[in-house]
Amino acid sequence: MTRGAPAVRPAEAAQALKIVVVGGFGVGKTTMVRSVSEIRPMHTEEVMSSEGRALDDPSRVTSRKSATTVAFDFGRITVDDRAVLYLFGAPGQERFWFLWDRLLAGTIGAVLLVDSRRLPDAWYALDRLEHHGIPFIVAVNDFGGPFHTDAQIRQALALDPNVPLMEFDARDHSSSKFVLIALVEHLHALSLRQEDCKD
Repeated sequence: MTRGAPAVRPAEAAQALKIVVVGGFGVGKTTMVRSVSEIRPMHTEEVMSSEGRALDDPSRVTSRKSATTVAFDFGRITVDDRAVLYLFGAPGQERFWFLWDRLLAGTIGAVLLVDSRRLPDAWYALDRLEHHGIPFIVAVNDFGGPFHTDAQIRQALALDPNVPLMEFDARDHSSSKFVLIALVEHLHALSLRQEDCKD
C-alpha cells in the first residue's frame, strides 16, 4: 500500500473490499482517510455553523475544529495486484448516526478510532459493529493524553481479548497504513480460524 499511481485499476481487481472507519465525534476519521488514500479523497465536510456548534460541542474535542463530516468520507488503497480497499469514514455526531446502518452494509471489516480523552464516545460504534457482526480492530488516535494502558482501554470498552488494539497518529500516512494492515491481517486470521472450525 504505497502512495502514487495504484498498482491496479479498480475495474481489474479480483477483490474490492469495503472497510469502514467509525468512532465518536472528532476522533480523526476524516484525517485518517485523507492521510492514507492513494486518490484525492471525497469528503462531505461542512463548516460548523453556530447551530451545529451548539449540537456537537467542538470544545470537547479541540478548539481548532471548524468543520464536520455530514455524510461520509471516501478513499481508496491498492493492496496488491488483486485487491483494492474502499475506505469509508462514518460521521461521528449523534444526529448523523441514522446513516451508519446503511454505510456498514457490505463491510468486511472496520477500524474503530478512539480518543483516549473520551473513551465512552466509542460505545455507539461498538454497539453498531457488534449488532452487524462486523470484525474490527481498535486504533487509539494520539491526541497527547491522558495515557491509558492497553488493559485499561480494554476494560473501559469491554473489548474481547481477540480484538487487536493499537496506537497510531491519524495524520501520518505510514501510521494509518499500519492500522489498515493490522485490520487485513486480523480478517485473514479470522478466516483461517473459521476454516479450521469447518474441518
